[in-house]
Amino acid sequence: MGLRSVLVAGVALFGSVAHAASSFSPARPPAIPLAVKGPYLNSWLHVGSDGGDGGLLYGEWPTFWSSQNTGWAGFIRVDGATYNWLGAPSGGVDTVDQTDFSYTSTRSIFIMNVADKVEMNITFLTPVTPTDLRRQSLVFSYLEVAVTSLDGDSHDVQLYADVSTEWASGDLSAVITWEYDTADGVAYHQFQREDQEDLTESNQQANWGTWFWSTSDEDGLSYQSGADTDVRGSFINNGVLPNTADTNYRAVNSDWPVFGFANDLGSVGSESVSTLYSIGMTQGGAVSLLGEGSDLTTYPALWNDYFDNDIDAMTFFYNDYSESSSLATELDNKVATDSLAAAGQNYLTLTSLSVRQTFGALQFTGTDSDPLVFLKEISSNSDIQTVDVIFPAIPLILYSNPDILNYLLKPLFLNQENGHYPNTNAIHDLGTFPVAKGYPDGTDEPQPLEECGNMVIMVLAYAQRTGDDAYLTQHYPILKQWAGYLVDEALIPADQISTDDFAGSLANQTNLALKGIIGLRAMAEIAERTGNSDDAQSFGDTATSYITQWQGFGVNSAADPPHATLSYNEPDSHGLLYNLYANSLLGFGSEFVPQSVYDMQSNFYPTQALDYGVPLDTRHTYTKSDWMLWCASIASDETRDKFLQLIAGWIDSTPTNLALTDLYDAASGNYPDGLQFTARPVVGGHFSILALPS
Repeated sequence: MGLRSVLVAGVALFGSVAHAASSFSPARPPAIPLAVKGPYLNSWLHVGSDGGDGGLLYGEWPTFWSSQNTGWAGFIRVDGATYNWLGAPSGGVDTVDQTDFSYTSTRSIFIMNVADKVEMNITFLTPVTPTDLRRQSLVFSYLEVAVTSLDGDSHDVQLYADVSTEWASGDLSAVITWEYDTADGVAYHQFQREDQEDLTESNQQANWGTWFWSTSDEDGLSYQSGADTDVRGSFINNGVLPNTADTNYRAVNSDWPVFGFANDLGSVGSESVSTLYSIGMTQGGAVSLLGEGSDLTTYPALWNDYFDNDIDAMTFFYNDYSESSSLATELDNKVATDSLAAAGQNYLTLTSLSVRQTFGALQFTGTDSDPLVFLKEISSNSDIQTVDVIFPAIPLILYSNPDILNYLLKPLFLNQENGHYPNTNAIHDLGTFPVAKGYPDGTDEPQPLEECGNMVIMVLAYAQRTGDDAYLTQHYPILKQWAGYLVDEALIPADQISTDDFAGSLANQTNLALKGIIGLRAMAEIAERTGNSDDAQSFGDTATSYITQWQGFGVNSAADPPHATLSYNEPDSHGLLYNLYANSLLGFGSEFVPQSVYDMQSNFYPTQALDYGVPLDTRHTYTKSDWMLWCASIASDETRDKFLQLIAGWIDSTPTNLALTDLYDAASGNYPDGLQFTARPVVGGHFSILALPS
């Protein structure tokens, strides 16, 4: 298929109406983001080959990133006939006909034809506001449904949407309580676990917090809470809900409670009639951290610093739609304009699919004057603040707001500078989300060279873009400690794992050594910026010596074409030399790593390309999209475009069926055996081209 895919929907699941084709632009992704604003508001529509609907909004339940349902259903009634437009509810009604899907950085947009009478424009909007922490702190998302006549006639229309208690718990036996109310022009269903278990999870979903499903409190609105079949049946049969509340609080899977809204849109003609909903959650304490002091400190979700209570936060978000939509459009346009100018449509296909996924792994906490951002390593192991997951994500962070990198690194510094980690190298992570208790015994996953290089490189990248040299001075002692580790270990790496830990341990890794050496060059600049001239000279001389020796150890110049090796003394081995990107990100360029190394790799990569990418290394045929983009961004235009063509083609045709994976088989396009990554924030690395200094 080309990058504007077409899917023939075939026969409706709930009726016998034959459907036309739906187009997908700029591609048909493996999963479509619906409401993706944080680690716990993370709802997707499966698209791929799991028996799903292939990208149609109806006939498939939206799911949490870990694949349990986030019950979300919608019906529309036109001239007395009811049709399903969202989810896979029972009810024996026909479905609408999806004709188009498109996505931007913040929006997923579906166009539906309803019996050739009316058209629905359905927009799932998750605002991403990196420079506006008040708005970014709100873990909420919008759903707007606009209806207009297709045939020139006016039609009697009622609209329905509900959510289920599945949003509130990964434990289906957990009891949920709920209520209906109105405030500040907003009607809302509020629901939560009866047993609030702070800072714990079930099946990756939070065991604490309050959920809100909201719409406008206006004429023509009716509501109901109750069993799914009862509430949906009320609308299917009557086109209206009875304004009643079920008070039999019960488990998620006990008669499946849902919270419905119905809107009587009246006579709909050529003028569009819109209905706005919002879904989201609030929490008090969000993450605990072993930082200052000897005990864990619980950090409040950042929204608490801006709003007096959760109702105020919820109503602000709902009533802020006009401004939020405008800000989202600004970001959509910026990403589109910059991506197209940098590398064309294939690049925009990738960048615009990566924004919500990256920010959807971040939890904003603290206060406006002292924010901390915590990252969940979604799907691979649920670690919190994994250094080598933050590292590949930094291109998007640097592009959108470098200050967020400071907020991400802050918990790592608080833990280690307060004596909670005994090793001289940098820590790998801080525990399991949402409890960042660290490793006082030093038993984190051993990636010492990897993390020392990552930390030093990231700190300098932040300081270069913000001019915050005081930050470098503040952390200089521990940065120097980590750089000392690089002096001892970077040139000839011991047998160890790198960030690609799934690939196994290996000694003398060429790419890992390069990271450490660039880290030393970065430390030389850090020392210079902080007035430590002797250290600057020493680290700079060591880095220069090492990069010269590295070329002798890690380059097979006799090969045709020449290439860097996977490990020293293995001339036939090779891999993606993605750590070279840091040399360009920090502006060192060919004055440090010779241009000949860049040219060599740029010429080599196309010779190794498979159908969907260039393999990570010679041990396997799998690859990683973030690392390919790091390589592409510093290659020739021809090689860069080859990478982008392969990856964009993979997005449009992969049999994977979950939120965008960064790890896949470059030959088949599927998940590697035994490895199924999904929804990871490392896709922020797709912004590698846009993050380079101009």
